[in-house]
Formats: sequence, C-alpha cells, structure tokens
Amino acid sequence: MSHPHSDEPHKRELLNRRHFSFRLNTFFFVTFAVFTVLIVRLAILQFVEGPGLKEKETRLGYKTTAIPPLRGTIYDASKKRLAYSTSTQSLYFNVDKNYTKEENMADAKQLANTLADVFKEYGDASKEKPLTAEEILKRMDLKGKLNYVFVPRLIKTGLTPKEIAYFLEHKPEYKGLDIVEDSVRNYDEDTVAVQTIGYLKKFKGVRESYDYYKNIQNNKDSLPDELRYLDYEDVGVDGIEFMFQEELRGKNGLKRFPVNVAGRIIGQMELTKPERGNDLHLTIHKDIQMKTEESIMKTLEKVRNSSDSLESAPNARTGYAVAMEVKTGNVVTMASMPDYNTNVWKNGSISPEDYDKYKFNMNNGTIKAAYGPYDDDEIKKHPNSIVYLGSTMKPLSVLIGLQENLFGLYDNYFDGGYAEFGRKGYETKVWNSSRKSFGYMDAAEALRVSSNAFMVDMIGKRLYSRTDINGLETWDKYMEMFGLGVKTGSGLPGEFAGLRDYLTEAERNNAQSALVYASFGQQGKYTTLQLAQYAATLASHGKRMKPQFVSKITDGEDKVVKQFKPEVLNEVKFDESYWNIVEHGMSRVNVHGFDGFPYKFYRKTGTSQQDVGGRTIENGVFIAYAPAENPTLAVAVVVPEGGYGSYSAAPIARAIFDAYDEAVGLTGTPRKATPPATTE
Repeated sequence: MSHPHSDEPHKRELLNRRHFSFRLNTFFFVTFAVFTVLIVRLAILQFVEGPGLKEKETRLGYKTTAIPPLRGTIYDASKKRLAYSTSTQSLYFNVDKNYTKEENMADAKQLANTLADVFKEYGDASKEKPLTAEEILKRMDLKGKLNYVFVPRLIKTGLTPKEIAYFLEHKPEYKGLDIVEDSVRNYDEDTVAVQTIGYLKKFKGVRESYDYYKNIQNNKDSLPDELRYLDYEDVGVDGIEFMFQEELRGKNGLKRFPVNVAGRIIGQMELTKPERGNDLHLTIHKDIQMKTEESIMKTLEKVRNSSDSLESAPNARTGYAVAMEVKTGNVVTMASMPDYNTNVWKNGSISPEDYDKYKFNMNNGTIKAAYGPYDDDEIKKHPNSIVYLGSTMKPLSVLIGLQENLFGLYDNYFDGGYAEFGRKGYETKVWNSSRKSFGYMDAAEALRVSSNAFMVDMIGKRLYSRTDINGLETWDKYMEMFGLGVKTGSGLPGEFAGLRDYLTEAERNNAQSALVYASFGQQGKYTTLQLAQYAATLASHGKRMKPQFVSKITDGEDKVVKQFKPEVLNEVKFDESYWNIVEHGMSRVNVHGFDGFPYKFYRKTGTSQQDVGGRTIENGVFIAYAPAENPTLAVAVVVPEGGYGSYSAAPIARAIFDAYDEAVGLTGTPRKATPPATTE
C-alpha cells in the first residue's frame, strides 16, 4: 500500500512545468509584441517621417548664410536707366544702448573719433573725403531723430579692402558695428519723376511700420531661404519701388557650409548665386519728363515776378502736371515740383541735413497732399496740392445737364453777371469772374466765356429741383464715372481718392447750395492724376482708362515676363451731339502760351478759390487734349496759388504737348522741335 503523499512531488513538478511554460510563453509573446512595435516604428521612421528627419539632419549638418539679391533696373520708355543697383560693402552701427545717459554718449563720441581715424588711415582719400567724427556722430542718429532705435545706421558705404580687413581683424573691439554685403541703389542724377519712382529703406527699419513688410516678417519661417528678407537689404517704401517690390527684388544667394556637431566648418562651401530681380520698363519718357519739370519751374518763377496783374502770382511755389495717353492710359510724364535728388537715400537712409532740406519735396503731389517749402508756422497759410477744379469742371457740368434733360441743345440763357439761389428774401448771389455779364448764350458759349451763372441756373438749381431723382446722388454718380472722388486705379501707394466736399456742404447747409457750388467747380478737391484721367475720359468720349506706369517687365536676359495692356475701367455713354456742343465750347476757350501750336485742340482753364489761413486764394488749373480730330494726349496742370490757370498752368501744358510731339508724335510720328511759345 502506497503512502498517501507519495504522488505530491510529481504533482508539484507538473505544476511547476506548467507555470514555467506559461511564463515562457508570456515572455515570448511580450518579446514578439515589443519587436512588432519596434518594427512598425522603424517602418514609420523610414517611410513616413524619414524625409522630414533627413531634412532636419541636413539642416543640422549645414550652416547657411544668405547673400542679398541684386535689385532689378528701372528704365524709362526709351530704355534710359532711371534706377539701378551696384554691389558694395557697408559699415552699419546698431543702437544698443540708451544714449540719453551721459556715460553712453561719451562712449559714442569716443567710437566716432576712433572711426574717423580708421577711415583717415585706411580709406581712399583720392575717391572721397574722409568722414569727420562730427559727421559720423550725426549718422549714428543716437537720439532717433530719423529712425527707430532698432534701425541700423549706415556709417559708410563702399568700404575699401583695407577698411574691411581692419574691421574684421578687430571685430571684438567693435561689437556695435556690422560689415554688410550691401547693394547701393543709384538714381538718375537728372532727378526724373523721383516721387513717382520712389526710394528704398532697410528692411529692418520698416518691417514693423509697413503692413506689407510686417506680414513678410511674421511669415518668414514658412518661406524658403532664398525668399526670406534680410535685415540689411533695401526694400521699396514709396512709388514704383514699393508698388513693384516683389518683381524687382529677386532671390537670395546662399552660402552653405558643412559643419560638425560643434558647429565648426568641416568641408567646402556650396554656393548658390543670387537671382537678380526683374527689370521694369516705364511708360514715363525721360525727355518729356525733363521738359515738364523745367517748364514748371520756369513758369513759377515767371508768374511770381510778373508785373502783369492777370499773370502775377507772387506766392506760386509749387506745380503739378500729369500727361496721359488717351487710348492706352500710359502716363508719359508725372511731375511734382520742386523735386529732389533721390540719391540722398543711398543705402536706405538719409542724413538729418538732407531730410530737413528736402522733407517738403518727397511727397508725390500729383496723387496726394504735398506742401511747398514753407516754414512750420507758414504752412497753414498756403494750400496743398489737392485743390478744387474750378472751371475745368464745367465741361462735365454741361454734359450732366444735357444728359439729365435739364436744358436742350439749343436753349438760350441770359447771363446778367450773376445767379441767385436760396430762400426768397435771403438769396445768395454767385458772380462770374470779375463780375462780367455775357448776355444771351447757349451751352457752348457758356463754356467759352466760363459762365458761373449758367452753371448755377441751368444745372445746379435745376438738378436740385428735380423731384424724380436725388440730385446730389446723381451728381455724385457722374463724378465717379469720370474718376473724381474715387481712386484712379493706378495702384500707386498712398494715392488719395479726393474730397467730395459737396456731401459735407449738403450736411452743413443743404443740397441746393452743394449742387450750386459744385456746378462750377467749387465743391470737389481732386488730385492732378484724377484731373488727367478726367481729361482723358472727355477726350475718349467716355472711356475711363486705368493709368499705366509700366509697359512691360523683363528678366535679366531681356525676355518679357509680363506685358501690360490698356484697361478700360468703365464707360459712359452720351449722345454724340452732347460731346459736340461741349468740344465746340472748349475749342474757343481763350488760352495763353499756345501761339503757333500746329494742332486744333480742346481745353478748359480754371481758377479755383478756397479759403486758407483766413484768406481767399486762387489756384491755377488747366486741362487739354490734342489733336482735336483724333486725341492722343490728355494733359492736366495744377499750380496752387497760381491765379488764372490760363497764365500759370496753360504754358506748362503747351511745353508738355511740344515735348511729346517731338519725342513720340501727336500724330504718331515724332515732329521737329517747335519754336518756344510766346504769351499774349
């Protein structure tokens, strides 16, 4: 008989074997699961995340330095260079201390003295005079008179090899200085349409103050290296330079150095050359532009010093002119005078002396408000470049009157020298210029003699009295159709849409007074470009063209990248008989400065009045287009405080027509120069 516990060791052994087998299976299962996870993870790393990690590895293994691109060239219509860039090395100073503190100012003065000595020893005195310590201090702009504190200050451009070698060798001693591979923007020394072309500033100085550049800065991490803007690169901040910044800029070059974990260079540099920006070909013609600018300055001097009471305009200091091709919208000249030499902005900064000297000449007065070179306490006594149109509004007033059936083609009106409006017993009189009365007239004669009374009685008052329409809204609609009170569509940065003062007058007084004054040109202030577009719309019998400033864009090999074509913004349809009446009147307007002009042409003079600084001043305004049979060119001229437009503005327009005829040809073929015009 066996012992009852004799089989227990056997059972325990079986149980242990089972436990071991379970643990072993569990181990193999866990091991299998772990390896499965690892294999899947490796697959993900290799096939899904691999390219991204490889890119990171590449980036970590290379140090990349960007080379700024060379900006494209801006040519005029005859392919003369108006703006171009050259490469150089420049020295910049960074404001990294509070220089209102005396000890920091002492450090700055010491640095200026040291730099003056360095420039004297290592510079090339045969090419330029060494900078003095005083000049260097001014360029440091320590108190931020011209730039924000974060904007690097240009100390010197065009460093010599010896100067570069010195600063690189002594870099630890000059922590606030940077040597930058730079480009210099060079502008035509003849100062051609400078406010229209614009100028450049450093990206670091404008990336927070310009929305366009702020957006670029905020999204820089999403851009490839060749498109990222560099702190010291020059960027457009006004005019064509800003408007076509993207096309002109080009792409960065890249220097790529292989580096080890410690960041040390361990191999040969890989170089990708910068890609040059595209070139712009302007519609502006240098020869026409220069003669426009010259005529403005000569005419201003003449009317300021004239002993003729009709011509005399002693306060005329500024003049603005735009000429626009009727069929294409191409702007061939755009002058805001006096101007200045844009080369004062070389390397994207300007000296305090130059800024004080030219601050009134920088704004483009043909598209926005610009003042003459007056002292601060004198500015409020003078008008800016945005003026009422005066009698140059009257051709459109007559068209509105005819289109709205306010009077007929052959209706007569008796002009007794004035018109009245307002409540009975409280009437306001509107007089003709010099209180002249002209007797019976039709619409064409009203334009010839520039009758204010006709415009008030036949158009302003009648449009107000219409019960079937809102007269003020109707007037406003026609203004927009002809480009008045709305932007011209040019795309130029900072363009002003004008002031529709008739809307303000209606709120302040009533719609009748608004329409009365608007009818003869005293209730809308518009830019010279708007006035030129309006004149071109009259010339084309209702087609409002987009003003064009660039005819084409080409690459570095002169291949066309983009061609610009004429663009009609809107079209107004009037009966041809209405145009005939208006142009019949415009052809007989008395004008000075057009003696011997070989073409029949249509024109309208204007003398707009406005109250400035407690006194009433008169601005000279003029529009014209020629040849009458097939209009090619429309011209607009504004001379603030110029008095009668026939004397102050018309001679400038004549010079523009002659310059265009000589360079391009009003009939399609360039004409020999005409003798200088003589005034009556």
